[in-house]
Amino acid sequence: MENSAKTDVVLLACGSFNPITNMHLRLFELAKDYMNGTGIYRVIKGIISPVSDAYKKKGLISAYHRVIMAELATKSSTWVEVDTWESLQKEWTETAKVLRHHQEKLEASNGGHQQDSPVLERPGRKRKWAEQRQDFSQKKPLEPKTKGGPRVKLLCGADVLESFGVPNLWKSEDVAQIVGHYGLVCITRPGNDAQKFIYESDVLWRHQNNIHLVHNWITSDISSTKVRQALRRGQSIRYLVPDLVQEYIEKHSLYSAESEERNAGVILAPLQRNTAEANA
Repeated sequence: MENSAKTDVVLLACGSFNPITNMHLRLFELAKDYMNGTGIYRVIKGIISPVSDAYKKKGLISAYHRVIMAELATKSSTWVEVDTWESLQKEWTETAKVLRHHQEKLEASNGGHQQDSPVLERPGRKRKWAEQRQDFSQKKPLEPKTKGGPRVKLLCGADVLESFGVPNLWKSEDVAQIVGHYGLVCITRPGNDAQKFIYESDVLWRHQNNIHLVHNWITSDISSTKVRQALRRGQSIRYLVPDLVQEYIEKHSLYSAESEERNAGVILAPLQRNTAEANA
């Protein structure tokens, strides 16, 4: 299939990134290989969107540090970048709204509207974003904004897919919008029965053709939780996170027993909001 007939895709990963790990970066590469391999899609960009402090997850350190670590982790990447819009919000923002923000931003840029909100990018990223945006516009100067234009899809692990079933963690209408309107690229691994979970969910089953399951056969158990645990115990985290991220963590002594107790006893923002709305 010729490139002109393919749908351009932007992979968006939302999460705590507390801290970002090598596995987070690996998800982008796995998803890109899979989507490009379909012959239908062409991945043109990856976006990491750290959640704001208002998410209130236990052990969640300041978004300021999490964003910087993500920027350091993607410094050598030619196609994955960090966006600060979600992290700068005073209140927790639903993932469906984050997807909508990036889709609208992408469509505005693709349609010739080149101005971006000044609060979206950290100063150190503006030049890179401007260069990529200019490069993008030069490659596709005549393409109209149609349903075949660039589309944002949510990139996640199987744990996020399964979290759709946790009561009050997600709004049912948001799940329907995420998988129905945008689409999901879910990285699974042996032992995860993601297909069964889709079968058991009416909403996911209805939109199964818009859920792309990517099997990760080269498994790794690296997680932010285990990285923080190692740091609390004074153990090495080398090769679990990018070297620049390790250096930043050590320089600022970011994770400790005290930091892990941050937001302890606080109800997670989505649970608090959705439970309140359900009981209203």
